[in-house]
Amino acid sequence: MDDKNSVPYVVFESSQARMERTIKRLWILAIILIVLLFATNAAWIHYENQFVDEVTETYSSEADDGGLAIVNRDGSVNYGQGNVHPEDDAKP
Repeated sequence: MDDKNSVPYVVFESSQARMERTIKRLWILAIILIVLLFATNAAWIHYENQFVDEVTETYSSEADDGGLAIVNRDGSVNYGQGNVHPEDDAKP
């Protein structure tokens, strides 16, 4: 039974035990990396949610009698007379 290709049983068992420890460590590393992936994605989502995009639009139109009607996005209408920007009147 002593072939050139035979390996003693003790050597085989020690090699198997070493590989089992390596596989266990690799599984632990994989689980840690997956947890870190979720943690970094959660951190980026939290960071991006700190900022708010606000858009304000105002539409204006002139009335037939020369007055000014400003219609806001929510549907409210503000009526006024003359120039809306008083700083334009002060310029020569």
